[in-house]
Formats: sequence, C-alpha cells, structure tokens
Amino acid sequence: MTLILKQKRRIRRVEVERAPRLGLIRPTKLGFRVSVRLHDGQTPEDYARVLDKLAHAWKVHSVRLVSWRPGKVTLVATLSDPLDRVSIPVLSDGLLRVRVGLLDTGTPFAIDFRAVPHWLNVGATQSGKSNLANVLIVGLAPQPVALVGFDLKGGVEFTPYQARMSALATERAECAELLADLIGIIKSRMALCRAHRVKNIWHPRLPESARPMPIVVLVDEVAELFLMADPKSEKEEVAAVATRLLRIAQLGRAFGIYLKICGQRVGSDLGPGVTALRAQLTGRICHMVNDDETAKMALGDMDAGALVAARQISPAMPGTAIVIGSEGRWHRMRSVHVTEEQAEAAAAEYAHLTPSWADLTRGAGSAGDVDDSEMDEFTIPDLEDLPV
Repeated sequence: MTLILKQKRRIRRVEVERAPRLGLIRPTKLGFRVSVRLHDGQTPEDYARVLDKLAHAWKVHSVRLVSWRPGKVTLVATLSDPLDRVSIPVLSDGLLRVRVGLLDTGTPFAIDFRAVPHWLNVGATQSGKSNLANVLIVGLAPQPVALVGFDLKGGVEFTPYQARMSALATERAECAELLADLIGIIKSRMALCRAHRVKNIWHPRLPESARPMPIVVLVDEVAELFLMADPKSEKEEVAAVATRLLRIAQLGRAFGIYLKICGQRVGSDLGPGVTALRAQLTGRICHMVNDDETAKMALGDMDAGALVAARQISPAMPGTAIVIGSEGRWHRMRSVHVTEEQAEAAAAEYAHLTPSWADLTRGAGSAGDVDDSEMDEFTIPDLEDLPV
C-alpha cells in the first residue's frame, strides 16, 4: 500500500529589512542627497518608517524622504541641525508675503497669504507664538496692507503696535462689532466684483485704481472668543462671534481678508465653532504644546507624522514649530528672533501707511445688513448642527 502525503504550501510575506540600493550620492549645502532603487515589493512607506534608523546608520542629524517615483525614492540627509541658530533677516518678500524663519532643509520659510490665506498657530507660553507675531508685524508694516488685531489678553499683545493697526478689539463684545464690520466690508467688495464681472479682487480685469486694500486679521487667544462663564447670558454673543469668524474664513480669500489665528489651548471641547473654523485654516503652525488635543487640532487632520514630530519639540529651542503650508507637506521650522521693541519700532516707522478704519468701512454695511441671497453659494451650516 502506497501512502501518499500531500503537503500544503502556504505563501506568506515576511517583513525583512534589506540594504538599500543606493544611487549616486550628491552633496548639498547641509549634507547630501541620494536616490534609492526599491526592491521588489517595497514601497516608499517602507523607507518612511525607517528614516530614524537610516540617520543613525549614516551618522547624520536627520534623513527625509523628499520625493518618489515608481521604483525609486529620493532621500536627503542633513549632517547637523540648521535650526540651532537662525540669523536670516526678516524680509517682505512681495505683497502679503513675509519670510519669517528657516526650515529644517536650510531654506527660508515664508508665510504667503496669497498662496495660503488663513493660518492656525498654536503653542504654549514661551513657545514662540508672540515672536512669530512680532516677525509678521515687522514684515507686513512696510506693505500696503491694513492690519486688524483681536487681542483677548486685554490688549497687552498688540497695543504696542497699535500705530500700525487700523482697528484693535480687546473684549469679546468689541470683537463681535469688529467682525460685523468685516462682514460689511466683504459685502461691499462682493458688489465691486459683481460690477466688474470678476470673481475676486485680484482679477486682472479689475482696475488697479478700484482694487481694495488687503486686510490681515491677527487673532490672539482665540479660545477666549468661545469660552462661556455663563452659558445663559453669553451663548448668543459666542454664537454670533463664531458664525461671523467662520464666515470671514470661508469668504475672505476672494475679497482680500486674511486670518492668522493663535491660541495656547485649542480643542474640540471649545465647541463645534472651533472645529468648523479649523477646517478653513489651511496653513498650520504648531509650536511646543502642553496637551495632545491642541496638537491634534492643529496637525491631526493633516499628517500623522507631523503630529509625532510636534510632540518632540524641545523647550530649549523656542520658536521651533512644525509647519504645513502651500506644499501640503510638514517641516520643522524656527522663526527669526524679533524683539517687541523691534516690532514696535517698525509699527511706529510705518504708521503713516495705516489706513483709517473709517476709510476701510466707507460704503460697507454691517453683518446684519448682508442679504442672505448675496451669499447663497456660501451657505454656512448652523453651528448647533456641526459635529464636535
């Protein structure tokens, strides 16, 4: 009798780290650049997971995966940390564009409101938020733009720069009125664009003489706009502020109104208004934070790797942040150090460029005057119905 044994063979994939097939190594200013050919079955994610191991193996400060194409990835190694010392000058690099610091790639980082109109900047005390505001004041002061401040710390942050600001609100009630005025400005600019049959104020068909001045809105401690000590008496005011701020975030880009919103603690527990607002803020800057929820609010919906990097920011390097801008990819960045005295001097020097708030709002209605039919394509849901 013949016994026939049948053996079932099972094929399974076993993760095995294999030595990379390196291409030509090319020197860069801060290290070197190398292309790597992928083995069969490998993907770019396989290399993204082991970048720290490659940095240790190559004895360099860091390794980044900067690009890929089928069968090949490109890695850039940095020999030392370029953010240890940042000494580049602050530069107004075109209208609504300010070079504010240095990236971990060694290239300058600029906040460009034309490319990314709205920014969210979070960070704990002494993390570098105020310094970044100083940098923006210095960079925007000589430009033909209007600056508007919302300072919920009682005015201590932006009052030194009031000479260059067209309007400054320090209490939530004042903020509500100022936001109403901004909605009115949007309404008047809508009418201007309709009259010239253009979709935004930057359209070349709009005469230069008719083009309105862009407005940059700086908000400090945004959580104070949403906190309620007494829900019964403050709920209406908070809802009005949240709805107006959200509407400006949604409509502002086309009509030359840009936001930079800052906060120490920004979380979904502040209400659905914050979550809805976050979705409109494409640019993200996350300094060192004290809680994971704030980091998640800034970066969690963009890139998981950025969230991990944000938790590793050292308190010994103030001004360091994880940024996501027009590229949609995250980088470490450190802003140039600008003192309050330097920013105050810049505000005073260019105070003559400050347009009056009366001139900016001339011909503009209030938020209550805005006809809903004029904003039908920009309908915003009721904040009560939004998920937290």
